[in-house]
Amino acid sequence: MLLFGRLADQAGWRDRVVEASSLTALRDALAAVDPSLAEALSGPGVQVAVDKAIVRGETFLAASAEVAFLPPMSGGW
Repeated sequence: MLLFGRLADQAGWRDRVVEASSLTALRDALAAVDPSLAEALSGPGVQVAVDKAIVRGETFLAASAEVAFLPPMSGGW
């Protein structure tokens, strides 16, 4: 599991191995350890990528899946 930007800052780590069979199970596991991080990961604008592809909704995870949580992006011209 990878965290980027303010999400990594809030957690105090950037990457970690977490055993989970789905995104829901992953979020539940994180909520049991760090409820405020779990809440931030479910916040508006946070995107999830599984094996470098953005996903929406529930996704089942292979044992070797890379899950990345991406904070909302800002910027532009």
